[in-house]
Amino acid sequence: MTSSAFPETMFAPSADPTWLLTEEGYDPLRESSRETRFAISNGFLGVRGERAFTRGRRWTTPARTYVAGLFDRTGEAGGVPVLLPAADWLQVQLHANGIRFVDEPADVPSHRMDLDMRRGLVLSDCFHDAGPVRLRVRTLRLVSLHERALGLQMIRLNILEGEATVTLEASLEGIDHGLTLLTGSPDLMTWRTRRSGIALAMTAGAALKIDGRTEPPGETGPLRSSWTWTTRPGQVVEFERLVSLARSPDGAAAAATARAALKRAQGRRARGVVGDHQAAWSERWAHSEVEVDGDPAAQRALRFAAYHLNSAANPDDERVSIGARALTGSDYGGHVFWDTDIYLLPFYCHTWPEAARALLMYRHHGLEAARAKARAQGWSGALYAWEAASGGEEATPPSTVAPDRQVLGILTGLREHHVSADVAYGVWRYWTATGDEEFLREAGAEILFETARFWASRAVPEPDGRRHIRGVIGPDEYHETVDDNAFTNVMAAWNIQRALDTVELMRGRWPQGWSELSSRLGLDESELDQWRDAAARIATGYDPQTGLYEQFAGFFGLEPVDLSAYAGRSVPMDVVLGRERTQRSQVIKQADVVALLALLPDVFPGGSGKRNFLYYEPRCGHGSSLSSPLHALVAARLGETDKALDYFSRTAAIDLSDTTAAVGGGVHIGALGGLWMATVFGFAGVAFGEDGLHLSPRLPSGWTRLAFTLQWRGRRLGCEILQTARRVTVSLDDGPSTVVQIEATRHPLEPGRPINAAY
Repeated sequence: MTSSAFPETMFAPSADPTWLLTEEGYDPLRESSRETRFAISNGFLGVRGERAFTRGRRWTTPARTYVAGLFDRTGEAGGVPVLLPAADWLQVQLHANGIRFVDEPADVPSHRMDLDMRRGLVLSDCFHDAGPVRLRVRTLRLVSLHERALGLQMIRLNILEGEATVTLEASLEGIDHGLTLLTGSPDLMTWRTRRSGIALAMTAGAALKIDGRTEPPGETGPLRSSWTWTTRPGQVVEFERLVSLARSPDGAAAAATARAALKRAQGRRARGVVGDHQAAWSERWAHSEVEVDGDPAAQRALRFAAYHLNSAANPDDERVSIGARALTGSDYGGHVFWDTDIYLLPFYCHTWPEAARALLMYRHHGLEAARAKARAQGWSGALYAWEAASGGEEATPPSTVAPDRQVLGILTGLREHHVSADVAYGVWRYWTATGDEEFLREAGAEILFETARFWASRAVPEPDGRRHIRGVIGPDEYHETVDDNAFTNVMAAWNIQRALDTVELMRGRWPQGWSELSSRLGLDESELDQWRDAAARIATGYDPQTGLYEQFAGFFGLEPVDLSAYAGRSVPMDVVLGRERTQRSQVIKQADVVALLALLPDVFPGGSGKRNFLYYEPRCGHGSSLSSPLHALVAARLGETDKALDYFSRTAAIDLSDTTAAVGGGVHIGALGGLWMATVFGFAGVAFGEDGLHLSPRLPSGWTRLAFTLQWRGRRLGCEILQTARRVTVSLDDGPSTVVQIEATRHPLEPGRPINAAY
């Protein structure tokens, strides 16, 4: 493989600091957090941001590479499938006169790393004295957003002083993380998972140039090469390594796919690979960037969120989804939760509909597993897994170890049933956002019908004339096995009603499709009557006298706890109070009724939305990263912008501050999606109706300008809100004319004729 010299600009980070995450020096207590923040991903490959080149093997684990869908069952995880790491393909060792350059990261205090979010690159730069040689080392790494099988590593060594015999060895490390080696050759290795039978292939090509001259390797092995030369001052040494990975049930097919991708990349050479990757990122930013003037911290937080959201999705593979930590860490075993359907889909629906569709098709492929889970618990229809892996089967571990070292059973996989309504909510949001008729006919309607069927069987009629859903866990997981959780029940009734709406839509618009689908599902009019009855009679816990939803039956009778007395705590409230007292109290783990207010504001009549927020907000201990973004969204809608900004900042701090060690296990991708939701649906006040886009801006006082792009039903809309002038500009950049409502005033929006209106 040959290449021209790397241009200097390739190693230079973006000039605008709000596009960068930068860290210098070495702090062992912060290394795992940095590895998470500086992760690169493209929805198929993810690589944690370990320090480049200056890492000694004695001090850290290999740089973790994750491949979407590479799940296997392990004894350590209680027999549930977990995402396995692949081999570290970034391993490079340098020796001068037989002595390794770096034994531990602290040996290189000048080390700087930049995550260039605009270009989707990780760059590093350091100066180092290694015996007789002083050199500058700059590196670049990426996983291609243009061709997701590809990874690229580039290193430039500038020899500043000294002469020595130097050896550079490029190899793999960590090649046995639960994988069985099948084949190994100089340019290809293949493995297979031990139980799930998934094959993984990795092929690579590496080259070294000294002063522009390509040097042949002196020693090679399976994906390993080394070069030895004599340095001199002024010498420029350039190393590049392209790798390609493929996942398949068949090892030969995986190898062929990986080889073909590498061959295409070698034809474009490293500069072409970087160029294609940067162009793909430019396209993503054109559809998803959110601009904030007046608050640089908020601007960086929103770019960080959009960077990881854009990195997490793969619209080309509907057999995988996005786990709770995406491909940036190992927490939760790579499992998919309700986070994807509630917190991530809004971003993709309105910035990347192709990615949203793939995520929902993953849910459609998991329908049979959801049906099996419902049957196993005695219900009809589809009960989705609380934690899902590749096939959609339940992947929740059976137990965990509590902070007090007790082994506790995990009940969420058995009783946290609202996930089925959450999946249905994602289906309906996508349908209303895109108008994708093919998806609704071929996949979405079936999900809506089977989840409605589940809820109609789950909501049991009782002598009081209501239907009750007993023995569940709502979003507030501090209270287990409760009856009539308001979030679960209202979402269930909503789910059934949307299924009934879809029935009427199909009957009127696609009668043949309705006939075929209803026949295949055995869905007749008598069952639809049961759905109508269930939707009308499910107990919701709403008290019209007070305007409050009771979070679950009996909640109002629990012990009130003043959470302000525990404001300085560093651990969750269930640890402070103990599990038993927490379950007897009104302390809430995360947004529950408030989550309902965020998702279905129309079920809160009159001023009851604000009454519920004022009641539940002081009772929430925010023991989940998913809690603060929904509180930010609701507070912003209610005009509580200072409170909303505080919750926004708390959400941003989850991954960008070092106040918690939890970030070491991967970014909290749901919270990052929630940050975007809080900004667009909260501060900008965006909502969508049948008649078009609605905006009711509520910007924080320090935000002088907010701008973003949205996609809606085949249109691309540009929105800009100016705080000082209290003006809104909306442009129709692509698609047919529509109507935009700004506060209470409706405006026609046509191509080439932006709206500029007061708010």
